[in-house]
Amino acid sequence: MNTKKTILLLFLIPLLSFSTHKYYLSLTQIEYRSELQAVQITMNVFMDDIELAINKDYNINLQLTTKKELKNNDIYFIKYLNEKLQLKIDDVPRAFNYIGKEYDGDLVYFYLEIEDIKQLEKIEIINKVLTKHFPEQQNLIKSKIGKKHKSILLSAKNDKGLLKF
Repeated sequence: MNTKKTILLLFLIPLLSFSTHKYYLSLTQIEYRSELQAVQITMNVFMDDIELAINKDYNINLQLTTKKELKNNDIYFIKYLNEKLQLKIDDVPRAFNYIGKEYDGDLVYFYLEIEDIKQLEKIEIINKVLTKHFPEQQNLIKSKIGKKHKSILLSAKNDKGLLKF
């Protein structure tokens, strides 16, 4: 009987010592498509986090994925992304076009594009998405330019990175 109790305690103590912890991570994938002369960007963030940030920043109630979801919510997504995400390509600030979004489970995928890029040697990126409301937020940037892959991890304290190809 004592052996069973000991085994049970050894099994339960580690389980009880871990509390539920939410991770704050977004993923931004950047790919240069030379045949299109365009940089295509896909960003995914947790839906509840982006909703909270936009609701607080713009004093609205998006109510994502409900019957009461705001019909013009893309206006707020575009405004938010333009304020929080800046890109320079070869030292030239470039604005992105907002292509759209889609919901997948608890994630929102944003699709962005920068057109008329004839070549690309470096990308400077500032990513402040969610860092105002979630100080632990980390924004992973993964890029593919030709056959070269580069990544950088940005945070609230280090929100700017440079990728050279």
